Amino acid sequence: MDVGLLFDLRNPRQWHRPWADHYARSLEYCEEADLRGAGGVWFTEHHLFDDGYLPQPLTFAAAAAARTRHVRIGTSVLLPNLHHPARIAEDAAVVDLISGGRLELGLGAGYRVPEYELYGADFKRRIDQVGDNVREIRRLWDEGGVTPGPLQSPVPVWGGFYGPRGARLAGRLGIGLLHISQAMYGHYRAGLTEGGHDPATARVSDLLPVILADDPEAAWPRVAPHLAHQMNSYQQGSVEGTDQPRPPLLDADDFPQPPAADGSWSLLEILTPEDAATRIAERIRGLPVRHLIFWASVAGMPDDLVVRNIELISERLPVLLAERLGTSLAGAAAGG
Repeated sequence: MDVGLLFDLRNPRQWHRPWADHYARSLEYCEEADLRGAGGVWFTEHHLFDDGYLPQPLTFAAAAAARTRHVRIGTSVLLPNLHHPARIAEDAAVVDLISGGRLELGLGAGYRVPEYELYGADFKRRIDQVGDNVREIRRLWDEGGVTPGPLQSPVPVWGGFYGPRGARLAGRLGIGLLHISQAMYGHYRAGLTEGGHDPATARVSDLLPVILADDPEAAWPRVAPHLAHQMNSYQQGSVEGTDQPRPPLLDADDFPQPPAADGSWSLLEILTPEDAATRIAERIRGLPVRHLIFWASVAGMPDDLVVRNIELISERLPVLLAERLGTSLAGAAAGG
């Protein structure tokens, strides 16, 4: 099991910096994470966001692969229904070759109508289509349908799916489930059996809504405006192109949220490394976790908080998780 950082490259108007500077700084963060021992850097995909949400994660992943030496290079997630599967197979193979075999390919269906309209894709069939595209990408690699092929054989592929249907789909496809949930894990294992795959090959990973800070109470007023922007863009974007009403806008004063009675995560938790390790160990114990992924930054939050978050996630958290899970090495924890 390793810990990594997710980059979405948001650059909101309120805190805007020149785009070239913003991309350069984000690559420096990737290098910093690599040097400090993080297990992965991950990139995600959306289109038509006002804040410039990263639209082409494999392009940025190639740049990060060339600037790093050790971290896994992942997508969490790429939207295959918006691209030709041969193009994904080729682009992903190039990233794997540049990185020396460090690619983790996370794929998901997406949820926004305007993105599907932009690419002329069928939103209503998105779940079935993502399964078809996963199969086709892997077929192209396995049969030499694109050249050159990836270095890894096989490339680790992940399904960023939610709910019982998505968990079973990931299992039937024989790929990892990019969602950590005790409730969904049974559906995932059932899908593995249905697809003729050994349930012992089960593996899960996830993005956890956690930022680390030495003093969470002091960090919250500085992060809350950025979190409000992030959540508003997600929630407003989810109803674009539909007849659903727009949800009410969140404000910085709405955060932090009170802890849930069942111990589940809020929209974001700002925690010390010690508290985060305790919470995470409770959540993942007994699951075959390979990657824990954390936000590197929330919608352009202050650089000093980003740098410290990267430091704590890369250096401090793995040690604490190893202690909480009773292993000698974080890499041996939770079946990883």
